[in-house]
Amino acid sequence: MLPPHPVETIPGDPARGLLILCDHASNHVPDDLDRLGVPDHEYARHIAYDIGAAAVTRHLAAQLGVPAILTRFSRLIIDPNRGRADPTLVMRLSDGAIVPGNARIDEAGKQARIRRFYEPFDAAIDAHVAAAEATGVPLAIVTMHSFTPYWRTVPRPWHVGILWDRDDRLSAPLIAGLRADPAGLTVGDNEPYGGGLPGDTIDRHALARGLRNALVEIRQDLIAEEPGQIEWATRFAKLLRPLLP
Repeated sequence: MLPPHPVETIPGDPARGLLILCDHASNHVPDDLDRLGVPDHEYARHIAYDIGAAAVTRHLAAQLGVPAILTRFSRLIIDPNRGRADPTLVMRLSDGAIVPGNARIDEAGKQARIRRFYEPFDAAIDAHVAAAEATGVPLAIVTMHSFTPYWRTVPRPWHVGILWDRDDRLSAPLIAGLRADPAGLTVGDNEPYGGGLPGDTIDRHALARGLRNALVEIRQDLIAEEPGQIEWATRFAKLLRPLLP
């Protein structure tokens, strides 16, 4: 039996002007990589994937009728939200957890993972961008992520953050809309992370093409279960609809 393709694609109308990405969607590791030597309990943590982000992506794509692309592999294998030259592309140590299967990986091993996991994700995005461009409708790219409520025991107060770099055509109205939400959300502008990461998914697929873009970070405890996932997908669908062509 062939291993599963490393990318999940959700069909949608390319003429709607939006492509949703989820590059930390899964904690799956193919059998031949032997869990990278990492204990099973670690795969329930943020080090393996972005908890809740995949479900929000699927609900949001369904509500808007737009395509989405999600990974089917753990970021512990390789992180598609990093540039190829980034030293954190393949992590040997992640948030205190040693990754034995990455400890002695050499350049040839990295290139093999790039070909097997990273490049199919990029190729799927390129194909969807081409399909959107063929419609003549301007495209925007949104990537969905989640973040931990605490960082090394320090609480993170934000409910949601919007990350961006150089181009705020989409991020600015999203931030404004979230801050106006009647729920009284605490909204991060390039928090809890900075938006400028050379070679990341937004950089190489949106900024490089001059496309409107935003990286969404939702706090994990808010989307760990289905009601929260639907709530946040509905919130972003409401914000995004008037911003699309």
